Amino acid sequence: MSERPAIVDSETVFHGKVFDVRVDRLRGDGREYRQDVVVHRGSFAIVAEPAPGRVILVRQYRHATARELWEIPAGKADDGETPESGARRELREETGFEASSLERLWSVYPTPGFCDELLHIFYARDLRPGPQSLDEDEAIEVREFGLEEAIELQASGQRGDMKTLLALLWLQSRGHQ
Repeated sequence: MSERPAIVDSETVFHGKVFDVRVDRLRGDGREYRQDVVVHRGSFAIVAEPAPGRVILVRQYRHATARELWEIPAGKADDGETPESGARRELREETGFEASSLERLWSVYPTPGFCDELLHIFYARDLRPGPQSLDEDEAIEVREFGLEEAIELQASGQRGDMKTLLALLWLQSRGHQ
């Protein structure tokens, strides 16, 4: 690819609760083509370690997959929210836990072929329990797992999600067994 394509035209064709969809017409490398883009305000995920070698996972129904999945706590950004404040809010809402120590690990584009979502992943320690504060459309089970048990759960045919497996492998690579 020689250079970034030029945007000839752009139209938002869908406004949703979680994301919008934009259709761009691009020109580059001597051709014109269409690109559909899911526009997302960003999200947060938290590797919550209540004790060495232990991790908090949440189970919830994910309609797009027609399955309940065990995942690390995560959620979308609210308008004007910083990554750290969003991660703290999501951890508290989904699990009830608050973290004394919250470290930003990395930020990744989970599906850059069609979506501009930037996912910020944090590591939370020194957890204090409290009550969940779920959204009206959420039903979330919270459970503490041993790290190896959590990895096995993701790899056992349960079809885990990418952010959770990535986070668990990161935790394992640090020697947290």
